[in-house]
Amino acid sequence: MTDENEGLKRELGIADVAINVINIAIASGIFLLPALIAGILGNASIIAYAVCGFMFLLVALCYAEVSSRITTSGGMYAYIEKAFGPFWGFLANTLFWFGTGAFVAAALINGIADMLSIPFPILNQYFYRGLLFLLIFIAVAYSNIIGTKQGMIVIKIVTLIKILPLILILVAGLVQLNTANLTWQGFPSVDKLGTASLILFFAFAGGETALNISGEMKNPNRTAPLGLILGVIILVVFYALLQLVSQSALGTELVNQKAPLAAVAGILLGTWGIKVLIACGVLAIFGSFYSTILGFPRVLFAGAKDGLLPKFLSTVHPKYATPHLAIISFSAIAFVLAVSGGFRQLIVLATITLLITYAGVVLALIKFRLKENKTYPAGFKLPGGLLIPILTLMVLGWFLFQSKLNELIAVGIFLAVLSVIYAGKIFFSKK
Repeated sequence: MTDENEGLKRELGIADVAINVINIAIASGIFLLPALIAGILGNASIIAYAVCGFMFLLVALCYAEVSSRITTSGGMYAYIEKAFGPFWGFLANTLFWFGTGAFVAAALINGIADMLSIPFPILNQYFYRGLLFLLIFIAVAYSNIIGTKQGMIVIKIVTLIKILPLILILVAGLVQLNTANLTWQGFPSVDKLGTASLILFFAFAGGETALNISGEMKNPNRTAPLGLILGVIILVVFYALLQLVSQSALGTELVNQKAPLAAVAGILLGTWGIKVLIACGVLAIFGSFYSTILGFPRVLFAGAKDGLLPKFLSTVHPKYATPHLAIISFSAIAFVLAVSGGFRQLIVLATITLLITYAGVVLALIKFRLKENKTYPAGFKLPGGLLIPILTLMVLGWFLFQSKLNELIAVGIFLAVLSVIYAGKIFFSKK
């Protein structure tokens, strides 16, 4: 049986998953993307969205099938652990919640403080910045502890508020479309297209962590894959249209904008549009941060249930039916990273670990396909045999090839240290 009883409430549907995917992915990056991509490809930028959208959809499709087979909490970790066993599960678990999740949470909350420090300069002081971090972590952790359903209500409200101004820009931009600013000559070079696609790939990434809470989804072998695919498709179309409208409104001036969407809002909606977009930017980062605190503690919870992490992390709150100790522990670790500032040097490693974990999920799918059994049947099955998983591995390999050698060595050392820790854990447990 894949649908194990973890003591959590199954309350979330397809729309909840899709909204969570969108909320996680739409952070501060979207407000900078149009200028970054235009600076590389000019008016041919829309091609990068089509290419990278296809690449990321391949990853999402692989996740979709595996998520229909493994319907417990933990997302990527659960998929790899069920496919390859506890050792690889331990590596995946730690890479996922610490190497990606904790650093992302630290980066996001620093982003919130950076934007708020413009109207409130006092937040540039270490004490008051740390105090803000503490208050936000406590509020968000508590909100997630009192119920996943209540947490999803917050996510829906935040997503709606931050997306409405962007939709308004889209509507105004499409009505006033300037086709003269959209013409382009010839196909861009492969190198430029690759550079732009690499940036976009990580702009789309993160939405798959909405699957970390599969243990709280209704009919998860259907809800997880359909919610993920729906969310990713909406994201790709939404991002592409924002690029189109930005190019239409600003033309060649787009590449010179530090806040391109705010500039577009100023042209299409007036000065009030700029103010709304800045507020929207803060809310966008907060929404992603909130979803991070919702999703990643479930990875610790799942690892503890499997005996890979301290047992107390698998405790379920007797009243709220949420993994409250895992939420508190993850929030505390992310808080320490946020106030230390050391995460800024390590955040680049989080992108490499993300690619590695993506590859682990694809390999898990291939193993499930090659050794079909009744334990993990597919509720959603990809067509074409192993074609999509193999294409996905090629895409991920190409992205990893873009990384610097010293970054890959650092991740390798981290994996080696984790291997030693796991070996020590096994040795002392036998003793």
